[in-house]
Amino acid sequence: MMMPSTDFEIIPVTVVTGFLGSGKTSLLLQLLANEAFGDTAVLVNEFGEVGLDNLLLSEVAPETVLLKSGCICCTIRGELSEALNDLFSRRQRGEVPAFKRVVLETTGLAEPAPIVSTLAADPVIRHHFRLAGVVTVVDAVNALDNHQREPVWLEQVSVADRLVLTKTDLVTDEAAQNVEAYLTTLNLVAPVIRATEQGLAADNLLIIGDLEGQVLQEVEGWKVSAVLPASFPIGPSVGGNRPEHLSHTQSFCLEFDNQIDWTVFGLWLSMLLNQHGSNVLRVKGLLNIAGYDAPVVIQGVQHIVHPPIHLSHWPNTDKRSRLVFITRDLNQHTIEDSLSIFANHLQV
Repeated sequence: MMMPSTDFEIIPVTVVTGFLGSGKTSLLLQLLANEAFGDTAVLVNEFGEVGLDNLLLSEVAPETVLLKSGCICCTIRGELSEALNDLFSRRQRGEVPAFKRVVLETTGLAEPAPIVSTLAADPVIRHHFRLAGVVTVVDAVNALDNHQREPVWLEQVSVADRLVLTKTDLVTDEAAQNVEAYLTTLNLVAPVIRATEQGLAADNLLIIGDLEGQVLQEVEGWKVSAVLPASFPIGPSVGGNRPEHLSHTQSFCLEFDNQIDWTVFGLWLSMLLNQHGSNVLRVKGLLNIAGYDAPVVIQGVQHIVHPPIHLSHWPNTDKRSRLVFITRDLNQHTIEDSLSIFANHLQV
């Protein structure tokens, strides 16, 4: 694993994803109609020959680039790199305004991990761009049904740094609150924001402003464990037990009191993801690394680990390391057992 970086000057890219019909384009139209976001470049991916979202977004973002060949996550990963490089070259030549951020809207069928891989692993892309975060749009009406029927829905929710709940006006407030609790169970690190709230500020949603401040704020919301209450009232089929389709998914937080040896930690995490990466939907942590006075942020999606970020200060006096996992068919005890092998060398 690479040593932590402190470079925040690279152009941030926010990925907006969400299952079909969740309301991604409506959300972008709402945000980009704001004059404060005239310096945003938009990349739109459409599944099929005709890009309807591109026609809608071009009204407020005339420099929209449409990726026509299919889904970013599978058939055109290379084209995403080409589109970003071309966009940057046009920016340098003055052919497009000097945008400060990029928003990539994916098709509703996109698996986010390959997209994240392109942004995190391509050396040319990383020289000019960084992944600022993933915003996943969730339909309050169909959340449970989508989780039961569509595996990609869970991957989209798990990778999110922000979850935006739409169509809350079509359900009762109690039902909306239940979906919010449901999403928190699946993803401990992503705040849930209702699309109808006044607090839907684009600078918070798109993760484009004070990256460090937002990371520290998120850490305050991380929990030690995620357990559904006995009578979790999501739907009539739930009854008094944990839904069967949730039994394969866990979200939990590990804490460490002592400082961590960076080399040993990197070796352990690399081995864990090499063996179980497809089942580690998300890992995100704030670490107290030996030799550093401030915390280091690490993030990973399946087999992919982002370059670590070295922050300037701790959020409070609590300097324990916290490592949040979202896993599928991989329980907390398996990871703890793996970690115990390195325990004598991990903490210093």
